[in-house]
Amino acid sequence: MKDLLLLGLESSCDDTGAAVVRARTDGSAEILSSVVAGQTALHAPFGGVVPEIAARAHAEKIDLCVEEALVEAGVGLSAFDAVAVTAGPGLIGGVLSGVMCAKGIAAGAGLPLIGVNHLAGHALTPRLTDGLQFPYLMLLVSGGHCQFLIVRNSDEFSRIGGTIDDAPGEAFDKAAKILGLPQPGGPAVEAEARAGDPARFALPRPLLDRPGCDFSFSGLKTALLRARDALVAEKGGLTRADRADLCASFQAAVTDVIAAKSRRALALYMAEAPAAPAFAVAGGVAANATIRDALEKVSAGAGARFVAPPLRLCTDNAAMIAWAGVELFRAGRRDGMDLAARPRWPLDRSRPALIGSGKKGAKA
Repeated sequence: MKDLLLLGLESSCDDTGAAVVRARTDGSAEILSSVVAGQTALHAPFGGVVPEIAARAHAEKIDLCVEEALVEAGVGLSAFDAVAVTAGPGLIGGVLSGVMCAKGIAAGAGLPLIGVNHLAGHALTPRLTDGLQFPYLMLLVSGGHCQFLIVRNSDEFSRIGGTIDDAPGEAFDKAAKILGLPQPGGPAVEAEARAGDPARFALPRPLLDRPGCDFSFSGLKTALLRARDALVAEKGGLTRADRADLCASFQAAVTDVIAAKSRRALALYMAEAPAAPAFAVAGGVAANATIRDALEKVSAGAGARFVAPPLRLCTDNAAMIAWAGVELFRAGRRDGMDLAARPRWPLDRSRPALIGSGKKGAKA
């Protein structure tokens, strides 16, 4: 085994990324560059991500991000061992932009091509940052996904729970829209909640009365809407204090649900008697300090090491894709020029889809 140098590309939603990662034979890794071009300003007028706008922005920016990542890392294409790219799941126009760019680089430079599941990128990030040993429990919480996974190796994941409707990040975005806050909703709601009273509004904690590790956030969003409407009907509008209290109450409800479900997931995981028990969290919602603190306490109570990657690696980035490519490359994975962009790609292919499936296959 030798040191590996991989180029990673990410374009699954509204962040265009390119990164260079060096993996050493001793298991350590170094991120030589990680460039992310965000699209927040492009989507802000619409209150959410517009797929067509995102796809166009990815097509315009992906090669520029690659060029910047190479310059920052101080390497040329001839130095790489392979190119890794997000091949799904995600908004198909964006995923296609990344896959086609990666194919062009691989063909032009004569490099192996590796298609990476975006969710696997998040799930394997704790091995990049903290060298976690398999198996570990992963909570993936983002704008589009919410799953508990037991990560058994670089391409084997056991899903033991997930959302049956909205993901937490989506719920935060919708909460922000309900309360007239800017997008992305997660940081906006968290900032407003700092000045609020989390006990003022008795919002529901969905599915806590049922066994298992599945989530539901749709009803919580509706309860927030009704609480807002009641205040508007009573007062004719919302004060700054009202909005802060609504944000704090909403955030507290989400935190309580995630913490309670994490205790259940940890119990299932610990029952397998892992040699080095660890609980990791990744995804954009993992950047929420209140949720992180609650999960750290839950993990300590279960006797598992808690790992939360740096905030810049919790949101979408290409360094995690490059690292996942390293793991798959070492396991023998190689993809051809027929690599397809996939809007749906569940990590645990043995489990039924949480939110159903259609002609394009099971959702993640």
